[in-house]
Amino acid sequence: MGQAAFWSALAALGLGAALLPPAAGGTTGGEAIYLGTHVWHEPWSGFGGFSGLVLSTDGTTFTALSDRAFLVFGHLTRDDAGVVTGVEASGPQPLLDPQGDPMTGSRADSEGLAIGPDGTVWISFEGSARVRRQDPDGARPSLIPSHPDFERLRSNSALEALAADARGTLYAIPELPFRREGAFRVYRFRDGAWDVAFRLPVRDGFAVTDADVGPDGRLYVLERDFTGLGFRSRLRRVDVDGTGEEILLTSSTGAHDNLEGLDVWSDGEGLRATMISDDNLFFFQETQFVDYRLPD
Repeated sequence: MGQAAFWSALAALGLGAALLPPAAGGTTGGEAIYLGTHVWHEPWSGFGGFSGLVLSTDGTTFTALSDRAFLVFGHLTRDDAGVVTGVEASGPQPLLDPQGDPMTGSRADSEGLAIGPDGTVWISFEGSARVRRQDPDGARPSLIPSHPDFERLRSNSALEALAADARGTLYAIPELPFRREGAFRVYRFRDGAWDVAFRLPVRDGFAVTDADVGPDGRLYVLERDFTGLGFRSRLRRVDVDGTGEEILLTSSTGAHDNLEGLDVWSDGEGLRATMISDDNLFFFQETQFVDYRLPD
C-alpha cells in the first residue's frame, strides 16, 4: 500500500480509529479456519513494510520483500498446530539496480515477489509499473518485457500482486482496476509476452495486495479493505482460466493488521495460507505472520 494512499485514508477517516490495536483473528465469511498470529520484531533500522512472501514447500523457510526495496531471508519455527511461533532472519539484503547499486527513489517501490521452480526471482514494482527478474546464477537483474496497460495503471496502485506457477508462468494483478472498470485484469506472462488471462470481478470495495499459485494449481488472491476502524482482509481462490471463484475468508475489522504478502502451501494434510502484514513503518502497526487452514 502506498504511503500517500494510507495517509489519505487516515486523514479522511480519522487517525484515532486507526490507532486501535489488532484484535484476535476472526472471520465473517468463508470456510478457512484461523490458526494463529505471530508478531515479528527485529532491532535494525527500517524493519517492516513487507509486501511479498514466499515460503519453502514445507512452510519453514521464507523470503520476504519490503516495499523499501530489500529482501529478508529466514526460518520459521512452528508449533504442533503449525502456527508460527518464532522467526530467525537475516538482515536486510538491498535490491540492486543493473549497475550493482542499491535501488533508491521512486523506482524502488517493490511490491510483488515470486520465485520460480528453478530459483528465478521476479519482483514487481508499483510506482513505475514493471517486473524484473533475477536469475539464480547471480547475474545482474533485468526487466522482462512490459504490457501496454502498465503505463496506464494508477500511480501507487499498480502491480501489487505477483505469482508464479510450477511452470514459471507469471500472474500479475494491480492493486486497483482501471477507473470505470468493475474487474481486475489478471496479467499472464509466458513465452516472453504478457496477455490478459482473465478479469476478476471487484467485490465490496476490496483492493488486491498479493497473489499466489497454490500446490493445487489454482490462483489465490489476497485483498484488503481499510474501514477507518482497522483493516479487513479477504482471500479468494479462482482457477487460472477465471472460473470457479470462491471466497475462502473475510476477516472481521481489526482481526489482523495490513496483510499484504501471501503464500499457499501444503502441510501434508491439507492446504495452508501464511500471510505477512505491512506495518507501513508506523509505530501503531505490527508485522504479523498469520496462519489459516484452507478448504481443499
